[in-house]
Amino acid sequence: MSAFFSSVLAVALSEIGDKTQLLTLFLAARFTQKYAIMAGITVATLLNHAISAELGVWLTQSLSPAVIAYIVGGSFIAVGLWLLKPDKDEETDTRYLRFGAFFATLILFFSAEIGDKTQLATILLAARYHDVFSVVIGSTLGLLIANIPVIFFGAWLTQKLPLPLIRLCACAVFCVLGVITLWAA
Repeated sequence: MSAFFSSVLAVALSEIGDKTQLLTLFLAARFTQKYAIMAGITVATLLNHAISAELGVWLTQSLSPAVIAYIVGGSFIAVGLWLLKPDKDEETDTRYLRFGAFFATLILFFSAEIGDKTQLATILLAARYHDVFSVVIGSTLGLLIANIPVIFFGAWLTQKLPLPLIRLCACAVFCVLGVITLWAA
């Protein structure tokens, strides 16, 4: 269960203010089919994070446990510090909007997750816990926890959330996971 809860917490916190959350806000403003957006985010995230978690587990099988512990522990700390830097607004590729809310969300969200903090977090969490299923379900749930409110209340939430404080909390979670991983090594 610690793989699941760690994944939910780490990804939910790191997703707040992330570029994919900004993409969610854009999609919610563009399309009226809110449940199609939710479904697109869910499918895109499940696919992306399943691949990421498998990569994380594969890495642990390919390298020695000591090397993995140092890489994962150091990477958790690096991601934690990376979270302190806000994402830049990037242009959204609008050519996919013609496919409708679900497919546009699926394509855009899957693409935006590539190389994203939450994708890297999923790789690291799977490498740390060796539990693809719990990490994928937890990281997907964490991402949904952060994005579903944006779909329905996006404009209001962006004015009310203290993003610097949330970034600090997310940084702390990742750094604690990193220290625990390094300590266990």
